[in-house]
Amino acid sequence: MRKDYDFSNSIRNPYSKYLKKQVTLRLGVDVIDYFKKLAEETGVPYQNLINLFLQDCAKSHKKLTLGL
Repeated sequence: MRKDYDFSNSIRNPYSKYLKKQVTLRLGVDVIDYFKKLAEETGVPYQNLINLFLQDCAKSHKKLTLGL
């Protein structure tokens, strides 16, 4: 290894905006079961399906309406 490195000509990672962050969520068993069944049908891991669904909600600015 070198003692010093020169990063003056480096560029930012263009894929950094696509990185994921690990979080802990408490999801209902019925929700997990739904996405696991959907994962079996589609061949896509259930965590990816949940992420895709939430991405769709965020992109379309969906709002939850509570019937209170």
